[in-house]
Amino acid sequence: CLRRKKDITIFLTTHYMDEAENCDRIAIIDRGRIIALDTPDNLKKSVRGDVITLDTANNEKAQKIIESRFGRQVVIQDGTLRFEIEDSDRFIPQLFSKLDMEVISINARRPTLDDVFLKLAGRAIREESADALGIARAVVRARRMRGRS
Repeated sequence: CLRRKKDITIFLTTHYMDEAENCDRIAIIDRGRIIALDTPDNLKKSVRGDVITLDTANNEKAQKIIESRFGRQVVIQDGTLRFEIEDSDRFIPQLFSKLDMEVISINARRPTLDDVFLKLAGRAIREESADALGIARAVVRARRMRGRS
């Protein structure tokens, strides 16, 4: 490891959490403030349990059922329900017994650094990148309009 051999620190800035996964420590910055600083493993442990993504015939109704009957905070992201659960192996059969609708897809997985950012910042990095791109485009349009007048 270069850090141990040469006793140096390398700063890396990235929106790609798979790149950040290779770092010893990660600082997650939201709107100019450090909101988390820890190892990748410890950050992922802050998301308790598994991440469930679910798509049903009626996502709004499913969201209400999961929130009211199971006490889970459910986020709709990219048209899919997303929430955290401690024991997905036990939870999924219970979920199917309570949902009275077609389940199109369901997935349970271990948390990623993207999940950590979503939990801490309340939005996905893609949303922030899209907002920044929109602002950059507006600035370019304004400059072009000034040049024409």
